[in-house]
Amino acid sequence: MRKITVVGAGNVGSTCAQRLAERGVAREVVLVDVVEGIPQGKALDQWESAPVEGFDSRVTGSTDYASAEGSDLFIVTAGVARKPGMSRDDLLKTNAAIVRSVSSEIARVAPDAIVIVVSNPLDVMAYVAMTTTGFPRERVLGMAGILDTARFRSFIALELDVSVEDIQALVLGGHGDTMVPLVNYTTVSGIPLSQLLSMDRIEALIDRTRKGGAEIVSYLKTGSAYYAPSSAAVQMAEAIARDTNRILPCAVYLEGEYGEEGIFLGVPCKLGDGGLKAIIEVELSEKERSDLASSAESVRSTMAALD
Repeated sequence: MRKITVVGAGNVGSTCAQRLAERGVAREVVLVDVVEGIPQGKALDQWESAPVEGFDSRVTGSTDYASAEGSDLFIVTAGVARKPGMSRDDLLKTNAAIVRSVSSEIARVAPDAIVIVVSNPLDVMAYVAMTTTGFPRERVLGMAGILDTARFRSFIALELDVSVEDIQALVLGGHGDTMVPLVNYTTVSGIPLSQLLSMDRIEALIDRTRKGGAEIVSYLKTGSAYYAPSSAAVQMAEAIARDTNRILPCAVYLEGEYGEEGIFLGVPCKLGDGGLKAIIEVELSEKERSDLASSAESVRSTMAALD
């Protein structure tokens, strides 16, 4: 890709920009923020690391969306971060106003761009971005399932004392306490997880995964997670930029898939050139289907609160 813009120069956004540049995902990486000096300073600092890290992606920062004009892809991280005791939904109206403003600017300066939304509450913010930009669902995606799946995989690796690279997992549903880890699709080097751990231990890992973001917030006190979320967003961007056709769990607008429509929900997606190429429908048990429906209902209730 020629240009990727990251909106929001906080911890998630600035880390996204650094990872994009270091991996050479785009020739130019632009960091945009409303606070004068912050995007310029962080971008310059990152560019000065290029001779050491060995990348040539040009990193620039600005408060003016003119610098993002013609971008192929945007990663939207702008918004208020969670504090201890806050749920993702507590951020709803504040972040909705921010995402609406950002989305309007994106549609103005880059009407053909692809948008990856990271701002919370994720599923609803992706909906706000899609309705504001008017972009088709193929070009507006939410980063959620990759992060949730990564957390699940990381906790399994700790539990079994094995490499995270050997663990395959899939987490569907809304990005929050109602997410749906699919145990039947979770393996360790091809071995079903249920053969390696008791259901009690698996349930404990699922519970920790659902509360993974809150656990980090409880430690940080004045902020929320950013290393893992930025990695997840960049993995999506890289799959799209390099047209790799990767199958990744992402929040996308459903039009009847999994029996749901009119909402963003985390499901397995094929990502490549142009954004969303296909939604993969996997077989679910009766309980998994019920849990996914409950997760969808939770997203709908948050959307209703926004309206």
